[in-house]
Amino acid sequence: MQFKKIGVIGGGTMGQGISEMLASKGIDVLLVEQTPEKLDYAYNMIETSLDKQLEKWAITQAEKKLILSRIQKVSHLAELGSCDMVIETITENLDEKKAVFQELDHVCPSNIILASNTSTLSLTELASSTKYPERVIGMHFIYPVSRIDLVEIIRGLKTSDDTFENTKMFVEEIVEKKGVMIYESPGFVTSRIICLLINEAAHVLQEGVASAEDIDDAMRIGYSFQNGPLEMADRFGLDSVLAALERMFREFGELKYRPSIVLKKMVRAGNLGVKSGEGFFKYDKDGDRI
Repeated sequence: MQFKKIGVIGGGTMGQGISEMLASKGIDVLLVEQTPEKLDYAYNMIETSLDKQLEKWAITQAEKKLILSRIQKVSHLAELGSCDMVIETITENLDEKKAVFQELDHVCPSNIILASNTSTLSLTELASSTKYPERVIGMHFIYPVSRIDLVEIIRGLKTSDDTFENTKMFVEEIVEKKGVMIYESPGFVTSRIICLLINEAAHVLQEGVASAEDIDDAMRIGYSFQNGPLEMADRFGLDSVLAALERMFREFGELKYRPSIVLKKMVRAGNLGVKSGEGFFKYDKDGDRI
């Protein structure tokens, strides 16, 4: 199967990262957002990311222009009919995702793989909203997409062998990341484990055992984490972490998944992390710690 043009639905943090990564691999990307304003914002954030790499001599000006030229801004899902694969990266809301997949069913030929970047939702349930559930699969990239060489590939109950094999080939040979097969379970492997770590760090903060900075330093320096658990939560989005924990708490019914009070309070206050400029720490408009 040829993968020359990929549709990416959603221009949030993950959609931006996936689009940039695909374009840097020489793949044409159709990036879809709900409004022109959101689309422009996503495109500008991709350009900002490339500018940072330019400053570090990681890419050249010509490479930056080439990557941006491969990303086409699109306003309607109907334009994705010409894609070889579509990756959905919208917010973790089951009903909204199902609505997207229902619409994709009408615009994409039946042989086109429909992948979701969901971190906790049931692929079987998502696929049930389509006429061709055998072509629906989970492809969970991890933030930051360009630097993490792992993708969880999640099979739904009706995902076909062909869909799985083609997705695995896409991940390992074209995107050049390690693909690990996951049997469907809430949170899969990475989200299930990392959300527990983040939640425990929030409990430790709430109990006054240590400051947010010291908690992160202890884990970052002591265990060679790229970011501490609280900064990790800020970068994932505290609302996304809370939603994942609440979903796993409902599904498993185990107290260890019950979200910390401090996490709930911060989300209610609108302190969502990097995207709002403040979470456990403060960030500038480029997403750098202040």
